[in-house]
Amino acid sequence: MAIAETPIRGPVPPLPRGFRVAGLHAGLKRNPTREDLTLVVSDRPATAAGVYTQNLVYAAPVAYDRARTPGTGFRGVVVNSGNANACTGSRGDEDTAAMAATAAKAIGSLEGSVLVMSTGIIGEFLPREKIESGIRTVAGQLGDDEASVVRAARGLLTTDTRPKFAGGCFGRTADNASFRLLGMAKGAAMIGPKLATMLGIVVTDAALTPEDAQRLLAEATEVSFNCVSVDGHMSTNDTVLLIANGAADAEPLTGDNLEACGAALIEACQTLAHEIADDGEGATHIIRIDVSGADSRDDARRVARTVADSPLVKTAVSGADPNWGRIVSAAGYAGVGFDPGRLVLRVNGAELFRNAAPVEFDATAVSASIRDNRETTIEIELGSGPGAIRFFTSDLTAEYVRLNADYHT
Repeated sequence: MAIAETPIRGPVPPLPRGFRVAGLHAGLKRNPTREDLTLVVSDRPATAAGVYTQNLVYAAPVAYDRARTPGTGFRGVVVNSGNANACTGSRGDEDTAAMAATAAKAIGSLEGSVLVMSTGIIGEFLPREKIESGIRTVAGQLGDDEASVVRAARGLLTTDTRPKFAGGCFGRTADNASFRLLGMAKGAAMIGPKLATMLGIVVTDAALTPEDAQRLLAEATEVSFNCVSVDGHMSTNDTVLLIANGAADAEPLTGDNLEACGAALIEACQTLAHEIADDGEGATHIIRIDVSGADSRDDARRVARTVADSPLVKTAVSGADPNWGRIVSAAGYAGVGFDPGRLVLRVNGAELFRNAAPVEFDATAVSASIRDNRETTIEIELGSGPGAIRFFTSDLTAEYVRLNADYHT
């Protein structure tokens, strides 16, 4: 299946201190120009935390990492794309352990110090010889320059059209420098929280306790990767890892620095979630859904997700049709109690519905605002409750159908 690649958006954030990365083509993907193996290495033992798919059917690498995080003493993450190593039984578990052991040996570290991520086609065994050979090769190509970061990020991709980055600086170290944080992710389809068909790795040169790392990652995920959907399909392999190595300052963060780290992590994860929706397979529009006035954030999320997953809403946006009835009806079957007489709906700032009845609006102008802009905003007010959420999805096009019909064959 041919994937049309697009340029990287914006600058690539600098790699945090004490990390090196690399990516190469090991032979898992048919296209020899697309990397399919990535290695991320810390030059010192690091804290790791993880969040994972909530699908009862989960891949071998998810089981492997989930049993080990949060924890300390980690030196790296090895990732393959093109093969999910999911629904592969005991052989899948053995292959995951072999990937971790081969990577640990290749970087001169202890067994058990490397975590594993996989993504791709479900139900096929990993080509262990290709992967183990690739790991030994990629370990000799580690670097901390921008080109190495780009190759590593490309090694995560499946049907994505581009690698996705986010990050920056936060807080102050003991010698008055800034801490760094860098996130990279993949995801374009089979995206439906919790989580989505995605892999994410966030690395920082700050030091974190396992407890703080897990808490901060869970909080960031709740308002980012759990607020994005392309097709509502929850994957078997979803994993987001946070690796903190303390290279900038060995003392675990506390106080203002810890708070700043949490804010930086949320911002990076939200940027990556936005990029995933924007890169939805075949998408011509990204759709931002802001729900407010719900009784709780969970209620707001449920309404937003129901609207996001409606194929009728998604195709209306694809066709630049301000069909408010599809949006209102989707909110109504979300399973959340609210007074329909208080519901207010706006699309790209234009009010379309209020007081249980349509509002006069310029349909031609609203249609043009959808057609002429990459991002469409849907605002739904349910009442006066405290619950609010921002949720992202993409439109549904014939290209999405083609890509997924051709994915395996």
